[in-house]
Amino acid sequence: SFLRAKQHLQFLEEAAELEVKSVIVITGGLSPGNRDLTGQRQKVVEELEQLIGQAESTGIKLSLEPLHPMVCGTRSVISSLSEANDILDKLKRDDVMGIAVDTYALWWDARLKEEIQRAGSRLLNFHVSDWLHKTRDVRLDRGMPGDGQIDNALIRSWMIEAGYNGAVEVEILSELDWWQKPADTVVRKICERISFL
Repeated sequence: SFLRAKQHLQFLEEAAELEVKSVIVITGGLSPGNRDLTGQRQKVVEELEQLIGQAESTGIKLSLEPLHPMVCGTRSVISSLSEANDILDKLKRDDVMGIAVDTYALWWDARLKEEIQRAGSRLLNFHVSDWLHKTRDVRLDRGMPGDGQIDNALIRSWMIEAGYNGAVEVEILSELDWWQKPADTVVRKICERISFL
């Protein structure tokens, strides 16, 4: 809609004022009652085409972030790096669009190394956290790197091999644990844990 496009442009203009280089794009899930996953994925491509024009006018890059399949219905219909790469292949706008790799969302993917290589210069963001063995909430119980089952160091090595030299962004969505602790404690622990990355 016009209002939504206006809101997107305002957001991108504000990001440009703050000298932000890229913004994360999460596609959204299915609306209640909608079972047309293929149709919704096509709609995502159409909406990204519109968003690209707005991003181009502000100089901001859009970083498409696939999310874990467990949240496909509610948060993102793009659940794999392969799907994100396919979309960028279709759009042919690597000057404006790139990809965010979130280890929490993608660590399970048997083709992750190959798809990171395929993404190459499209890699704009790298998020790390950990999948706890006995997670209590698939979205809001992330562990600190090293506390769970994700080999963040290995995935980072694949990112570097593919040409990524950007920041390692620690993204701890942890309502039941880390969000309950004092901020300085959390920051100290993050600094300890990312030193091995």
